[in-house]
Order: sequence, then C-alpha cells, then structure tokens
Amino acid sequence: MEKPHKQLVAWQVAMEAVLLVYRASERFPPEERYGLKEQVRRAVVSIVSNVAEGAARQTKREFTQYLHMAQASLSEVDTQMEIARRLGYLDEADQRAVDGTLERLDKLLSGLIRAQRKRPSRLPPHDSRL
Repeated sequence: MEKPHKQLVAWQVAMEAVLLVYRASERFPPEERYGLKEQVRRAVVSIVSNVAEGAARQTKREFTQYLHMAQASLSEVDTQMEIARRLGYLDEADQRAVDGTLERLDKLLSGLIRAQRKRPSRLPPHDSRL
C-alpha cells in the first residue's frame, strides 16, 4: 500500500530509527526484556506511527498535533537510549548511529511543523523533501 506518509522523509528516517533502536536494544541484558528494552521500542514505534497517522489527517492543525506527539516520543527515546548508554548497554557505534538519526529526525519534524504554519487549513499533497 503506497500511502502519502511513506513519501515523507521524516517518516523514512523515523523507520530508520526504529530499526536502529530495535537492533541496539537486542543486546540489552535479559533482565531488561520487560523494562527498558520494551519501553524504548514502544516509544520509537510511536514516533513513526504518529507521523503516519498525522499525515492521514485532514487539517494542518491535526497533522501538527501528531508531529508534536512524535517529537515528544523522540525525546522519550533519546532519554531512554541515554539511560542505556550510562548503564553500559550500548556500544559507541550504536550510540552514534542512534544519536545521529534522532538529531536528523528532530530537524525534519521541526521543519514539517514550521511548514504546516505556512499551509492553508486543508492539507495539499505533502512535500516529500521534508
């Protein structure tokens, strides 16, 4: 199914973040299976899900609300991955990859939010450059 949200660079980068976090959290200790591991996975899935759901909404206000929720989940993931790093669950390469992707995603989400302020009330086709 080819939906408009799949054309958004923010959605594509959020999907990259999901893969990175899932791979990195796979190496968390077994005792984190129902703790930090599951929490960070739910939060990173929430980012990409909110971008997709927001893109399906009919007004820029609704879309913007979902983008703000995606940003909130992004902050949650960033905090949880920092906890994992401080506990020694992440290696340097995983940390750099996740941090870089989250930073890029934060900029993309902020750009999409700014772009919504300039659009008419009804959403025209999405600009795939964002």
